[in-house]
Amino acid sequence: MAAGFKTAEPLEYHRSFLKENCRSDGRELGEFRPTTLNISSISTADGSALVKIGNTTVICGIKAELTMPPSDAPNKGYMVPNVDLPPLCSSKFRPGPPGEQAQAASQFIADVIESSDLINMEELCIEKSKLCWVLYCDIMCLDYDGNLLDACIIVLLAALKNAQLSEVTINKETDLAEVDIQKKKPLKINRLPVEFCRNDKNDSIIIVDPTAEEESLSTALLTVVTDEEDRLCAVHKPGGTSLSGEKLQHCINRAITRNKEISKLVGKVIESTKTAK
Repeated sequence: MAAGFKTAEPLEYHRSFLKENCRSDGRELGEFRPTTLNISSISTADGSALVKIGNTTVICGIKAELTMPPSDAPNKGYMVPNVDLPPLCSSKFRPGPPGEQAQAASQFIADVIESSDLINMEELCIEKSKLCWVLYCDIMCLDYDGNLLDACIIVLLAALKNAQLSEVTINKETDLAEVDIQKKKPLKINRLPVEFCRNDKNDSIIIVDPTAEEESLSTALLTVVTDEEDRLCAVHKPGGTSLSGEKLQHCINRAITRNKEISKLVGKVIESTKTAK
């Protein structure tokens, strides 16, 4: 009976739970699904990680290459994020060029990198106007069940924390780059977990970490990014119904709490890997 009600009236089905301040999967309104993290998932990458938030599974590989610095920033390196949503992760995605959601996710990650000082790009420069590192950050969704941006930010941060760059020097006599793969150093980064909220149609109920089905029934989606010093880095709200200042502040506060939880998780996983070595 319940399955038939869910199929025939999915919105009313979910609202029947929201009225009781819970959700159809048993979670409270402000409760995240279990989050697990693995690093060094791709042996051929310079840094990698895999994160699972409930069923949503995302993997990230970092590939570092040497190149010339951009002409408008000769003393900086740069990062190129790309989010891939292949058909294997959900039937809603089709083969071919990146769809609208994948492009929007890639742009969101790029904006967060730029606005948050995630990495000091000057540290990626080896010699001004001559040589720098470019970090290609390839993020692929393996299983899509909502809250994609949260998963993308977490897996990117973990992969960057896992990344190691070889020592590079410029030979003064030949003016060529010399790479010492035996000497590697980690990247210096800030931590920036993300919080995802949903605004329900009639009751203006905010829930966090929505599933794909909850997202499809929502009237507004909101992503809030904070850093480890509780500073607001980015707010992303692609249309939908309005949100009061009070509810926005509630989401920011919840994002700060989530930041501490994920920072602790990433730190624990990184440390356990060092211990294992």
